[in-house]
Amino acid sequence: MRKVLFIPLILMGCSLIPGGGKDDPVVSSRGSVCGDPTIKGEVVGEFPGPGGCGVTSAVRVRSVGGIALSQSSVMNCETARTLRGWVSRDMTPAVGGLGGGATGLRVAAHYACRTRNHQPGARLSEHAKGKAIDIAAIQLADGSEISVLNDWGKGRKGRVLRDLHRSACGPFGTVLGPESDRHHRDHFHFDTADHGYGPYCR
Repeated sequence: MRKVLFIPLILMGCSLIPGGGKDDPVVSSRGSVCGDPTIKGEVVGEFPGPGGCGVTSAVRVRSVGGIALSQSSVMNCETARTLRGWVSRDMTPAVGGLGGGATGLRVAAHYACRTRNHQPGARLSEHAKGKAIDIAAIQLADGSEISVLNDWGKGRKGRVLRDLHRSACGPFGTVLGPESDRHHRDHFHFDTADHGYGPYCR
């Protein structure tokens, strides 16, 4: 009798096992990345840049937790997972049924090889390492949005924004908003920097 050897088929570039490291990009057969089926995108891999810029294991994210990003955003997996957690745990419930519910994030910036606040001689921004994303607004099902620039400090939308700013502090290492400085009057800056003393939130 002939013995039949069953060998599991492994799809190239695909895995059902979550990545072990913070920056390990893992793709599922459904087009997910970072070992999370709710983070949709594609693996970029090595994303080099000059003078200390670049991402070791980059992914390009299209959506997190069912919420679309207005532009596909390059980041590492730690940042993608942190964003997905905040969206699912905090953002979506906080918005609730306002405007029919949240459908998207208007992304102001993601990976960019630059210094902090574009200031000459300043330290490299976390954007230059794939650890940051800037969010200008939450897009709603009825076509309207909750805008950091237009709604901060105003009515129900302003209260939602303040709650979201607060809830991001901790999951993200840095959270900056309109009350931090003039550079952030129109967006939230979230990054996964480890400051060694806890999160920095303003």
